[in-house]
Amino acid sequence: MVVGPRQVVLDAEGMRRSLWRLAHEVLERADDDVPLILVGVERRGSQLAHRLADLIGQVGDGRPQVAALDTTPFRDDERRKGIQTPPPVETAGHQVVIVDDVLFTGRTARAAIAAVLAAGRPQVIRLLVLVDRGHRELPIRPDFVGKNIPTAREDEVEVHLEEVDGVDEVLIVGHSVGSAATNL
Repeated sequence: MVVGPRQVVLDAEGMRRSLWRLAHEVLERADDDVPLILVGVERRGSQLAHRLADLIGQVGDGRPQVAALDTTPFRDDERRKGIQTPPPVETAGHQVVIVDDVLFTGRTARAAIAAVLAAGRPQVIRLLVLVDRGHRELPIRPDFVGKNIPTAREDEVEVHLEEVDGVDEVLIVGHSVGSAATNL
């Protein structure tokens, strides 16, 4: 765990605006003739997927289906492996948007893509993240980003959600907090 200064980079209102914008962006890119599924990476990505589905339902023609996904068995950097269980939805021929809270190295996103493909061959897979903090180890780039946040590799980005933590906010925790604030 990183110990150091904490800086709020998204408060509740900023998160609400980001999610509202992301819901509109997803709808703009969606094909109306192909079912849309939001696959939320456990834990906070799943909560964000439900919020986005509600917002999309308010703006669009209906609320998309939401599925939660544990990517741990699909990861290539974890020693503990489990049974690889794909999301509990049919993805073949669908538009799938993988939803996660923070994109860092890209390994969770790669694992999520593998899990979605294990459930069937979707028409398209897109990646939506609330925060992109950089430092990729794999050639993965999100289609939808709530906020790009410059960080040092040793910093942590904490996403707190009302449903899990009692508050909506995004924090940078670590030694470069003072220097990152000037770049936001």
